[in-house]
Amino acid sequence: MSKKASIHDVLTGEHYISGNEAIAEGCLAAGCRFFGGYPITPSSEIAERMSRRLPQVGGVFIQMEDEIASIATILGASWAGRKSMTATSGPGISLMMENIGLGAMTETPFVIINVQRAGPSTGLPTLVGQGDVMQARWGSHGDYELIALSPNSVQEAFDLSIEAFNLAEKYRTPVIMLTDESICHMVEKLIIPTKSKIKIENRKKPTGSKKNHLTFKPDADMIPPMAAAGEGYNVFVTGLTHDTKGYPVITPEAQEILVKRLCDKILLNEEKIRLTEEYMTKDAKVLVISYGITARSAKGAVNLARKKGIKAGLLRLITIWPFPTKLIEELAKKVDAIVVAEINNGQIVKEVREATRKSVPVVLSSKLGGTVHTPKEILAKIEEVKKK
Repeated sequence: MSKKASIHDVLTGEHYISGNEAIAEGCLAAGCRFFGGYPITPSSEIAERMSRRLPQVGGVFIQMEDEIASIATILGASWAGRKSMTATSGPGISLMMENIGLGAMTETPFVIINVQRAGPSTGLPTLVGQGDVMQARWGSHGDYELIALSPNSVQEAFDLSIEAFNLAEKYRTPVIMLTDESICHMVEKLIIPTKSKIKIENRKKPTGSKKNHLTFKPDADMIPPMAAAGEGYNVFVTGLTHDTKGYPVITPEAQEILVKRLCDKILLNEEKIRLTEEYMTKDAKVLVISYGITARSAKGAVNLARKKGIKAGLLRLITIWPFPTKLIEELAKKVDAIVVAEINNGQIVKEVREATRKSVPVVLSSKLGGTVHTPKEILAKIEEVKKK
């Protein structure tokens, strides 16, 4: 702990800690004051740190009996006016899926940290994976959109934890941090800025009559202000298709209006939400697309390719959902081929192929979990597509 910081404050200063610990501190800095969770490798250090730190800042930590109960508690805490979160891994996310859909339907802001490990099922509990990418987008039933972020360093684990809460609050939506075992168990330098330098976004609050309040009436930005239960407003929340009061309306017309808005408030703001990093893409003829821990190896592969005279570049996806389709479509026009590196059997590569409309070859550099790509393995794919 920095000598400059009080235990009741943001731990300003320089630290050498793990990604999981950095996530916990980032969530606290964002204003999280409720954690409901259940221990699961490789995310358990987040819960452990939050169990110690939340009471120090006036928050509440509850270890629930399972992941289903965990996500139910953070839904309730959010409607009670608290910024709330949980942390888990693949099997836990599977159990949470029904209530993720409930969170999307009821426009409940909360954050889920998914420290990915190799699956399916129990898989390799202590080893890295990136197999939950499509699950994050399509895991619950029905049409909905949410936001998913992917850090590739301890510093970014902290920074994106704050951003996750800011996006959840701004767009009134569940936000998933799609991190991985390697990022979360590595130890690196973390610099925590002073509170005055940390941008915090809070949910819009209603300003009109409490008597005539409409729980789900959107403003011009498609996002309704959010009253907490107990503030004197009529708050009615249901997973059923509902009107602006929150009352169930079981008609196709109501479904069309509601679900279209739920999707559009994310999709139409994709360029505002999007976070990406481009490295040597201006003159690139082979574009590597990657995210999370794999992007670190991909950057090394680009450097090796450049030394061999191959004009390679890297697009790192920081925001995975909503997917940056238009950006990839534009980059595809400038290159001869694309390599997608990810620790799964091909998930984001399918979105990339859809975005490029088959205008260029898109090749997968795959690991099936348990270990991270080496730069040379990704370089081999770069050289392979360059020959074609």
